[in-house]
Amino acid sequence: MTSEPVDAGQERLRRWRLVLGGEAADGTGRALSGADAAMDRALAALYGKADTPRGGRDRSAGLGASAPSVARWLGDIRRYFPSSVVRVMQRDAIDRLGLATLLMEPEMLEAVEADVHLVGTLLTLHEAMPERTKETARAVVRTVVADLEQRLAARTRSVLTGALDRSARVTRPRHHDIDWNRTIAANLRHYVPEHRTVVPERLVGYGRASRSVRKEVVLCVDQSGSMAASVVYASVFGAVLASMRSIGTRLVVFDTAVADLTDRLDDPVDVLFGTRLGGGTDINRALAYCQSRITRPTETVVVLISDLYEGGIRDEMLKRVAAMKAAGVQFVTLLALSDEGAPAYDREHAAALAALGTPAFACTPDLFPEVMAAAIEKRPLPVPDRG
Repeated sequence: MTSEPVDAGQERLRRWRLVLGGEAADGTGRALSGADAAMDRALAALYGKADTPRGGRDRSAGLGASAPSVARWLGDIRRYFPSSVVRVMQRDAIDRLGLATLLMEPEMLEAVEADVHLVGTLLTLHEAMPERTKETARAVVRTVVADLEQRLAARTRSVLTGALDRSARVTRPRHHDIDWNRTIAANLRHYVPEHRTVVPERLVGYGRASRSVRKEVVLCVDQSGSMAASVVYASVFGAVLASMRSIGTRLVVFDTAVADLTDRLDDPVDVLFGTRLGGGTDINRALAYCQSRITRPTETVVVLISDLYEGGIRDEMLKRVAAMKAAGVQFVTLLALSDEGAPAYDREHAAALAALGTPAFACTPDLFPEVMAAAIEKRPLPVPDRG
């Protein structure tokens, strides 16, 4: 009857021992062996050189400066920790131990648990990579992109196809344009039992123009270093949108210069390797380019993805947004397109855009199809509560 509490207590001691590092002052009195000892060594290699408050532990382990030792460590953490923890430890290793140069070694890349953050790092380092590493890096990026497409593509197409269909319907159709199935469904509450029929109050038409008029979407993406994850997701969504015949898609990336990557949208990996993460930001210049490419403003959605730290002309940027909106463009501002939580952003510029009727908010990849559907249908955006 008492074995469960004893076991639970021992498990707590084990966990605290792994957290505290086994120094004399940790208070657990617990020794580790086997897999626990291997886990402890992996943790010590990464976190053992942290600051040592109050003269506490200062483990001497580390990853060293060689790719083989790092590759062994990567194999260990993938063996002993779940993927979600592995990704956190990899990012910490890059940040704490300066492992960016080691990511240029093919042997190490093959051992890494690939995720969006690693892709951002590889794209940052790409031009400095030796040729023998670039193909391995490209394979890593392609793996991550394929996983993202599998996760996001079907739902995006489904949500946006519905939005396009709804936006194309007409409510005063000619007789031969009436969509009877939808008309009946929309008027079921007007069923008259004594006549056993529906008396339609509202007619729903097929919207013949929907077969010839496409919506235009312009993704204008900030490629400064802080936007790496957003660039990855925007490239995937750009490719998905470009695959829909009912949507004309343009992808523009920018720092202080502007690059139109629309002709690469059939392969998001090519898009990503066409970006240049890092550098300054000139939102005004990017919006000027996008504005010059708009030919049907009332059928166009412009999505600016940026933290709004503008290095260009602020007032001109705001005037361009106001002019596009006045012409009928649906303008959306996303401070981030990622799962990373609340981003850092320029609050003054966000407030100025909100005053123009364009609220700026962070958007997760799962919410992005709903945001686009609302913009296409010209209804209020599903702005998340920022608390």
